[in-house]
Amino acid sequence: MNKEYLVINKLNQIKQNIRILEKKIRHLTKEEIELIKENNKYSTNWNQIFITPESELETIRNTVLEGKIILNLKKDSIIFNSILKNVTINGKVEIINSYIENYYISNNVQIISTGSIICERNTTFGNGVEISCGIETGGRELVLYAELDYNTSAEIVTRRNDTELQNNYKKIVEEYLKNVKSEFGIILDNTKIKNTQEIKNAFIGEGTVIENATIISDSTIVSTEEESVEIRDGAYVKKSLIQWGSSVESMGIVEKSLLCEHSHVERHGKVTESVIGPNTGIGEGEITASLVGPFVGFHHQALLIAAVWKDGKGNIGYGANVGSNHTGKAPDQEIHIGEGVFIGLGANIKFPSNFTNAPYTIIATGVTALPQKIDFPFSLINTPSKVFPDISPAFNEIFPAWVLSDNIYMIKRNEKKYEKRNKARRSKFVFEVFRKDIVELMVEARKRLISIQNKKKVYLEKDIPGIGKNYLTEKSRLKGIDAYTFYIQYYALRQLYRRLLKLSCNGVKKLSWDYINAQTDDEEWEYAKEILNIEFKDDYSTIEGIKKLLHKYLEYESKIVENIKVSKEKDDRRGKRIIPDYEIAHTLTAEDSFIKESQGELEDLKKEFGKVISMF
Repeated sequence: MNKEYLVINKLNQIKQNIRILEKKIRHLTKEEIELIKENNKYSTNWNQIFITPESELETIRNTVLEGKIILNLKKDSIIFNSILKNVTINGKVEIINSYIENYYISNNVQIISTGSIICERNTTFGNGVEISCGIETGGRELVLYAELDYNTSAEIVTRRNDTELQNNYKKIVEEYLKNVKSEFGIILDNTKIKNTQEIKNAFIGEGTVIENATIISDSTIVSTEEESVEIRDGAYVKKSLIQWGSSVESMGIVEKSLLCEHSHVERHGKVTESVIGPNTGIGEGEITASLVGPFVGFHHQALLIAAVWKDGKGNIGYGANVGSNHTGKAPDQEIHIGEGVFIGLGANIKFPSNFTNAPYTIIATGVTALPQKIDFPFSLINTPSKVFPDISPAFNEIFPAWVLSDNIYMIKRNEKKYEKRNKARRSKFVFEVFRKDIVELMVEARKRLISIQNKKKVYLEKDIPGIGKNYLTEKSRLKGIDAYTFYIQYYALRQLYRRLLKLSCNGVKKLSWDYINAQTDDEEWEYAKEILNIEFKDDYSTIEGIKKLLHKYLEYESKIVENIKVSKEKDDRRGKRIIPDYEIAHTLTAEDSFIKESQGELEDLKKEFGKVISMF
């Protein structure tokens, strides 16, 4: 768990700064009081105003000073037409047309035309707020604090039966809250606050930009100059924790939530009682009581309630309603969504549902999905293509591995897209889709497709466990087996190539079986060896067979690049049939940057291939 408590460290540093200031400050002289009065400044108690020798009082004009005021004003400061009450200023500031009460203000801070900035005693700046994350009525509660990393929050929400983990986290939070409690609010260096109605009980980190916001209340903003947080244009932030590089803009609402690093809420987006993972964006839609992982696209009017989307990397289309958590008794149902799941336009997902073992599945436009558990990765769930008399009309049709066979462009492009878009510095991600944990799901899914008792035209859950409240045709079953097989083998062959390339780069000139069979600490390679023994048993037993497998790997890579091209060409052909000037207005396959990149990488692989072959 994260032990680098930036907020507490800053708070302790500020307390130390105040102690140092208190040794330097003095009361105002009679002459200084007269100077203040001449500049239309007023105080209810001149004995409560303290200054350092270097402070320039003539920069304060038409301002009311109340309570205890400590001023260490640097050169070129401006305080004009404002009210300051129980305020400490330690640096250069520009404060105009604003009311500030009970705050410590650091260097190079600009506060202009802000209605009120007030802090109550014993604030924790929103730390310690408890949210019902995953289930609206409780059961997956999570107590938030400012530096809480996404992975820890996901563990606390999903591992409810781990008593030791839960108790340790509880102790960490209790200790944190004890140390973060403050008698005053904080505004740190290089912060800009303009035209904002209300700020209350806030810790505002370095480099924060707040402009035209509605309210920021009981909240912590963890920001640096390099990863500035921006809260703008009607934004509403209450009882929330906003991390590095994040933003709330254009009337976005964030309440009782954690925005992890480089996430954003915009265009009326509404987030309540939720954790939003790094690099995820919410626009227009509503998220409530949810854990939403990294790289989720949520940019349209849609709804997500009571969801645990631990691994993120997916998308929710316009009009999707993922929120049927109320059964007429209480809103106590939930959904678990797998990595990379795409929920299409106008889809309705009923609860409880579990798509954890169906990563990179597409739920097509207009589908109404019944409560269910699906265990087939890379699937397409679509409205029925045919009605069968013995099957409920509420059932949809499932196409296992359809994304692999018909839309590999999406998978390969996502790998590149997320890696390029990643701005998070503190969270680590695996961008590769074909890895051990996902391939294991593919292996199990293929096994269930193969292990049928009797061949039929159409199958249900009782025939093939894991297809949920859907039906599966024989044609789709066979196609799914082929697609899973190809990519299971592709994964193993790619790991073989990488292993041999590493040996070559480490100076191995002549390959022997000992190099192949040696135990390593590479989990992916050790699992790939198991697959190679099953899928290519005859070849994966001799050095000559290994050479054949390497050439097969090159064939698989070539086929994937071709399939990427084919899947894009389908869109081109359909578009040209429907839209007269499609080829002028759209990027066609020949000019597609991702396809060009894929073809270039294949050419690089072919050149690199010689290094590995030279060991035979």
